[in-house]
Amino acid sequence: MTDTMTEARAALREVVPRLVTLVRGVHDAGAASVGTWTAGDVAAHLSHVFRLDTDAIAQRPLPAVTVTAAGMAAFNAAKLDEDGERNPDALADRIGVLADEFDEIAARAHTASVGWLQDIRLPPSAVACHLLEECLIHGHDIATATGRPWRIRRDHALLAVEGGALPLIAALPPDAFLDREKAGSFRAAIEMRLRGGGRKTLVFDDGSLTLTEAGTRAVDACLCADPAALMLVFIGRQGIAKPLLEGKLVAWGRRPWKLATMLAAISPP
Repeated sequence: MTDTMTEARAALREVVPRLVTLVRGVHDAGAASVGTWTAGDVAAHLSHVFRLDTDAIAQRPLPAVTVTAAGMAAFNAAKLDEDGERNPDALADRIGVLADEFDEIAARAHTASVGWLQDIRLPPSAVACHLLEECLIHGHDIATATGRPWRIRRDHALLAVEGGALPLIAALPPDAFLDREKAGSFRAAIEMRLRGGGRKTLVFDDGSLTLTEAGTRAVDACLCADPAALMLVFIGRQGIAKPLLEGKLVAWGRRPWKLATMLAAISPP
């Protein structure tokens, strides 16, 4: 846990200043960004994530929310309705202050686990990696909206996936990361190999998703993935065609067509 936390804090200290600069450089807070959100909405939401994860790692009370795509969408929308701030400079300042607070508390987080949403327990490092993932994804959203570059380093994306997303999948109910309608009858075992990292098998079984160690069962397909490309595809920010053509995603196996159904079935909160 300690090594992952050290790496996550170092990654955040590298990413956050770029993120603050990106937010401060937004000239039109009303520019369309992702879904119905504007660039200003995304920046405000990011500040809410910093507050939430800081409260979690400080072991403060957290709001009651169901961690599904629908549950988080409703929660995030309510937070945005409560918060009228959309000025890029003010939000950049807010994120910078919250990032300093998070790092200060994270430096003292030596407990084995802390509470997170839906009463699950996570290592403090997983909370830090979740925050890193949010910074990487929403930095991408703001950069896309404003036509500016946003580089996601492979080691940062690997931390976000292995240190944040996978522990969340393991800790949350098995349907939390799924579109229940599309995953309802889907059955498959997909081995995921992260470049620069490890391997896990994603097991889909009639509306549930669980993780197992790679090599412990037969699989339908294997996916060798650049972590940044995988993150953007799984979160719905990029289609699969471009990373496949660029070799950032490579698939093979007995039933590789199940990968397309897997991507349709996954619906991250």
